[in-house]
Amino acid sequence: MVESYQWIKAFHLISVIAWMAGMLYLPRLFVYHCDAAPGSDKSETFKVMERRLLRGIMGPAMILAWLFGLWLLYLSEAWKEPWMMAKFALVVVMTAMHHLFALWRKDFEADRNKRPARFYRIANEVPTVMLIGIVILVIVQPF
Repeated sequence: MVESYQWIKAFHLISVIAWMAGMLYLPRLFVYHCDAAPGSDKSETFKVMERRLLRGIMGPAMILAWLFGLWLLYLSEAWKEPWMMAKFALVVVMTAMHHLFALWRKDFEADRNKRPARFYRIANEVPTVMLIGIVILVIVQPF
C-alpha cells in the first residue's frame, strides 16, 4: 500500500499544480480581456484562450485533483484530523471559485461582461490566498 499511496499522492499534487496554474492565469486573462473591444480580433483570441484553458486544463485537473484527493482520504486516516477538515473546506471554496470563473468566462464569450478589470485583479488574488492556507494546513498541520 505504501508504494501505491505515494504514487496517488504524486498524481494528486500534479493535478493540483495544473489546476492552480489555471486558477491563477484565467482571471489574469479576464483583466486583459476587459481592454479588448467586443468582437475585435483581440477579444476573439482571448475567448479561445479562456475556453481552452478552462475546458482543456483546469476542468480535467480539478476533477483529477478531487479524485486523487478522495482516494488518498480513503486510504488514510487523515479525514479524522481537524486540519484536513479545514483544508477540505478551502478546497470546496476553491471549487466554487472555479465555477464562478466558468460563469464569468461565459459572460466574456457572449460579449456581456460588465465588470471592470480591477474586479478581476482582486478575484485573481483569492486562489492565491486559499493556496497559502491549504499548503500551511497540509505541511504545518496547526491543529
